[in-house]
Amino acid sequence: MGLAGRVNNDQPLKGALLLILGEGLLAIMAALIKHLSDTLSTELIVFARNFVGLLVLMPVLMISGGIRDLGTRHLGLHFIRGFTGVAAMFCFFYAIGHITLAEAVLVKMTVPFFLPLVAWAWLGDRVSLRTWMAIALGFVGVAVILRADQGQVDPVMWVALGGAAIMSVAKVSIRRMAVSEPAHRVVFYFSLFATLLSALLLPSVEQWPNGVEMLWMLGIALFAIAGQFAMTTAYQVARPGQVGVYNYSAVVWAAILGWLFWGEALALSTYLGTLLIIGAGIWNLKSR
Repeated sequence: MGLAGRVNNDQPLKGALLLILGEGLLAIMAALIKHLSDTLSTELIVFARNFVGLLVLMPVLMISGGIRDLGTRHLGLHFIRGFTGVAAMFCFFYAIGHITLAEAVLVKMTVPFFLPLVAWAWLGDRVSLRTWMAIALGFVGVAVILRADQGQVDPVMWVALGGAAIMSVAKVSIRRMAVSEPAHRVVFYFSLFATLLSALLLPSVEQWPNGVEMLWMLGIALFAIAGQFAMTTAYQVARPGQVGVYNYSAVVWAAILGWLFWGEALALSTYLGTLLIIGAGIWNLKSR
């Protein structure tokens, strides 16, 4: 019996709860990154995230038999996916360490507004008028958060926004491979290339982690894996159109954690920009 026959994909309440849980776990991951960013470099944290993820993935592939099916004719696309994915990760992790947690997570949520543009340019996908309008409204929200009207934008915000744009390329590359590449193969090659590419910058690391910090880095990887698992399961038991809006719970989780541990307060412009981005995302999601 295939996956479609085993999984009931009409459980919106369960899907919503799993998605909220997944976003909460990823917000905890982001909080751990912010905590470690005070003493450790972004290069080291990114490498640890990918290396531990690869170590966890390999036994799973061996047990499931997936390791016997890793041959590919699309190594170039896998490399693009790995390179853009790890570049976006660098941008996101750096932003987490230098701006408020909620702002970093919120700017990351602009990925859906870049996706149609990349898919249109790369794959020739048609973009509806409603989607164009949602994209425009979303970027108005971004401009409000960046406080662009003041004439001087925090450079870290540009790094975060650049990371969102790069991540959209990584996600479209997955779609480009969807016809011939199963999920476990895409995950394996991403983990492999991300680990190798992030390892290239390790010689520049000046301060290495102590025992406690190594445990925190392990926590980053484990929370990332658990969060992704919860979110994947959410989309297996419910349709994206039913539960996709709950992705925005990430901003709430990040705001709570930022306030609890760092006393971070958000500016009024951030609240307004948040409403615009979430509103645009929901409006576009409901059209699908």
